[in-house]
Amino acid sequence: MTRPAYFDAFPGLALERDEDGVLTATFHSEGGPLTFTARDHTDYTEAFYRIAQDRGNSIVILTGAGGQFIAGIDFPSFGNVADPDVWSQVHDEGVQILENLANIRVPVIAAIEGAAHVHSEYALMANVIVAGESATFHDLPHFAGGIVPGDGILTTWSYRAGPGRAEAWLLDPQPISAATARDWGVVAEVVPDGTALARARELAALYLAKPAVTRRNTRIHFIQPLKERLVREVGYGLALEGASAAALVKSMSG
Repeated sequence: MTRPAYFDAFPGLALERDEDGVLTATFHSEGGPLTFTARDHTDYTEAFYRIAQDRGNSIVILTGAGGQFIAGIDFPSFGNVADPDVWSQVHDEGVQILENLANIRVPVIAAIEGAAHVHSEYALMANVIVAGESATFHDLPHFAGGIVPGDGILTTWSYRAGPGRAEAWLLDPQPISAATARDWGVVAEVVPDGTALARARELAALYLAKPAVTRRNTRIHFIQPLKERLVREVGYGLALEGASAAALVKSMSG
């Protein structure tokens, strides 16, 4: 099978597909743990669209390089977030990234090692999360940094864990363990460190035993309630986040 051109189009996302159509999408910065940048924000919008459209993908696994999922973010790369032109792009991409993830019409598995501290909502778009026992979930960029958690992290965490837990955690963000995330109903399996990806591939092989239409339609059915919430909530949430980002910049310059 010819390697699709989009596999090599995104510097922060390594894409590899096996002979069974299992696509492993690995977040990374030059082969090591990803430090999330504005370029990644732009690229992932298209990347997830392409992945969703490619019927050669039978299962999608999301993971991170260097023993981390997404551990850090390069805030300055986004520029002046108080500028409405800058935030308009952040807003539009933020909506589209999650809608494009929701439009992946095959089972999605997240294999989490280390820190899922930035954009953990990407992992929560998966049907199943497998996490190494030392993995931690956190929300570094939002309330901890002085802005509204409006980019879908509330929607996904409240959908998976319940609104009470999600709101309390996002108002006082602290790292939570893989075991706690499992107790909250977010993580499906906690496995020994370093084995999350291998376990995800075992699950993929299990799912592949079912007909392709069954796999696709099951994902479509399972993701629909979350997709509806994303469409209702994320654009509004990002508008509120943009206003808070402008207020934060104003407070820092005053």
